[in-house]
Amino acid sequence: DVTGIEPDEVDSIKRSAQAPVSLEKPVGDEEESEFGQFIADERAESPYERAAEILTKEALREALENLSYRERRVLELRYGLGGEHPRTLDEVGRTFNVTRERIRQIENQSLKKLQSLAEAQKLREVA
Repeated sequence: DVTGIEPDEVDSIKRSAQAPVSLEKPVGDEEESEFGQFIADERAESPYERAAEILTKEALREALENLSYRERRVLELRYGLGGEHPRTLDEVGRTFNVTRERIRQIENQSLKKLQSLAEAQKLREVA
């Protein structure tokens, strides 16, 4: 009686709180929607995050197209781009049969080249 709610109503509330509800249960006046459509998937990537990721990847791809095959491949291997896992200077050097110092030089040259290109500005704007 302290709450002002009848005991029968309390029992009804308890039962409804415990009863499972199908995600496919129709809801709304015309029952065109299902209950599950209104539950957010906390693990799902937001549309904004996905769009930003796509734009960033596209801008990166366009920027890398301005490099020679060797420059592009060194950056892909060093930074793990395009599905690669990041590799050490030694590992990349073995791939190209050159020293780690030469790979470091190619990497630095490639990064400087990217910084001077207009496409690099797109990367900064998207980030």
